[in-house]
Amino acid sequence: MLKVFNTNGVCLPDRHYMVDLNSRLAAVKSMVDAGDYFTINRARQYGKTTILNALTGYLKPYYSVISLDFQGLSYADFESEGRFVTAVSRQILLVAENDLFADAKRELGQYVDERLEGVSLSRFFFSLTGLCRKASKRVVLLIDEVDSASNNQVFLDFLAQLRFYYLKRPGVTTFQSVILAGVYDVKNLKQKIHPEAESRYNSPWNIAVDFTVDMSFSPKDIVSMLEQYEADWDTGMNLERMSHLLYDYTMGYPFLVSKLCQIMAKSVTDRSKKLDKKESWGEEAFQNAVRVILKTPNTLFDDMSKKLADYPKLKEMIYGILFQGRKYSYEAENERIRIGEMFGFLKEKDGTVCISNRIFEMKLYNLFLSEEETDIKMFTTAEMEKNQFVLGGYLQMELVLKKFCEYFEDIYADADEKFVEENGRRLFLIFLKPIINGSGNYYIEARTRNMKRTDVIIDYKGVQEVLEMKIWHGKEYNKRGEKQLLEYMDYYHLQKGYMLSFNFNKKKETGIKHLQLGERTLIEAVV
Repeated sequence: MLKVFNTNGVCLPDRHYMVDLNSRLAAVKSMVDAGDYFTINRARQYGKTTILNALTGYLKPYYSVISLDFQGLSYADFESEGRFVTAVSRQILLVAENDLFADAKRELGQYVDERLEGVSLSRFFFSLTGLCRKASKRVVLLIDEVDSASNNQVFLDFLAQLRFYYLKRPGVTTFQSVILAGVYDVKNLKQKIHPEAESRYNSPWNIAVDFTVDMSFSPKDIVSMLEQYEADWDTGMNLERMSHLLYDYTMGYPFLVSKLCQIMAKSVTDRSKKLDKKESWGEEAFQNAVRVILKTPNTLFDDMSKKLADYPKLKEMIYGILFQGRKYSYEAENERIRIGEMFGFLKEKDGTVCISNRIFEMKLYNLFLSEEETDIKMFTTAEMEKNQFVLGGYLQMELVLKKFCEYFEDIYADADEKFVEENGRRLFLIFLKPIINGSGNYYIEARTRNMKRTDVIIDYKGVQEVLEMKIWHGKEYNKRGEKQLLEYMDYYHLQKGYMLSFNFNKKKETGIKHLQLGERTLIEAVV
């Protein structure tokens, strides 16, 4: 059976195209060898379960491994220590390998009887130490989906017991290493000492060391995965170019890489498509895959919407970065930044906070714009007249700018300077969105996004256009903008580039003008 790209559940080497995990597994094993307790906390669908599954097999020659999944525990299992001990004991007996099963049954079999009353975590851990002491090899405990138990008092007490026995080493035999996996950083769980007490950050998991193993896919990782695919399908794709495209848009986020590959691979096997195999893995096919991933519901984007609703201050920060060009200094202990990093939305770059990858950025733009577009005249106007902007399959970018100027002057002629500075570029994106929707993408060049200037790369059916949007700050600033736009045109091999200037001078000349710079043309729209 041929392998496939997998985006659902654990990836298995004999069934799925995967990156080589050996260097990562070796790095984790070195932490286990050192006796570290730690958490693998990464964003949703970042490969945590896959690496835990692989790690279980990787460690077995050296350790007795107990691999649990708290997703298998119900809400009722956390209602009391007794219920929790019973549920965890059952899981351990279910997964214990031959070298551990007899000892596990001897030590933990007593807790499987639900009629047992008065069972405590301290008694349970006394039995666990007995299990560790009798085992033929040192015992490693892995627990996936610890989010299922987060902010639960019984789970916090469980962590406290792990900490207690950790601190008793080496005098007391206990787990060699404990690895917890989940989205949330267990070190920052809120703990309640008494039911009526106020929640505060005070997790007993402060014994954990930092987990610094990079789980994202590098371009080299992506090439290794594509090489496996090429060995089966022989598409003739440009492996280096495709791996860098995938990385540039995803920054190696495992789910996003695999999902884009999955979409392109489907076009190879879909007989209704008239593309040859090489075209299915070309740049136009890649841009189509980006359009598909952005418009098709998936659990990752569903979770993104929910998190923005749950954390309004984080949403406010992201909005400021995207639409207002705001710069936030990176501070790891800042609550909004910490949460944004934990969910995979934000990252640090050159001391400032930015969106973690281009796909997330495009999706976040779409989410924010969709909340407003139906209430904004600019969107409804573009939606009604969008057909005029495409001729012979090509986007008529100059006409887009011309009509935007006309509509902007008509609708927002009386708007003040502050309104235009904060909303002008957002309004253009709202205007553009229904015009290219379904056949095009756009993204913001992160290096140029600030309060004064934003560069937009528009891809319509494989044809790229570069547009600079800026607030007018005098002729010298404008000249610098023209020079930078020419550099982008060189990079994208374009003879024509576009500028949109929001000018507050009373004597400004609005509309479209053409600037001929050698063999290249700049088309500037002024409002």
